[in-house]
Amino acid sequence: MITIIQRVTQAKVSVNTIDIGAINQGIMALLAVEKTDTAKQADRLLERILNYRIFADNNGKMNLSLRDIQGGLLIVPQFTLAADTETGNRPSFAAGASPGQARELFAYVQQRATAIYPGCQFGEFGADMQVALINDGPVTFTLYSR
Repeated sequence: MITIIQRVTQAKVSVNTIDIGAINQGIMALLAVEKTDTAKQADRLLERILNYRIFADNNGKMNLSLRDIQGGLLIVPQFTLAADTETGNRPSFAAGASPGQARELFAYVQQRATAIYPGCQFGEFGADMQVALINDGPVTFTLYSR
């Protein structure tokens, strides 16, 4: 699995001009599923997102996690993160999971995130979404669970 996490002051995702998820301070995570991904990898990645220390402490150091600040979490499926962009002028999606596998694993992430962290919000798998955010910093990291 691949995720890009962004520290945000606010973020929202809309489908057909209707907001389906929104947070204030927290993390907006774009999530891609690859062919070989499993629920165990999803669990590990979710724990990393929740515990990754990207928020400032009283000394201005990135020492606090999302759990520490009790911030919002918005997870948006984005299959294009799994693209191979090494060569050519068109991305290859050969490493990406099939739509069925990706939908199933994203649903698993939704279920697990909701169970272990209150107030999670989600994008809609397979939908044409519009994502708006204010990146705080900017602070952006790529996390892998392989």
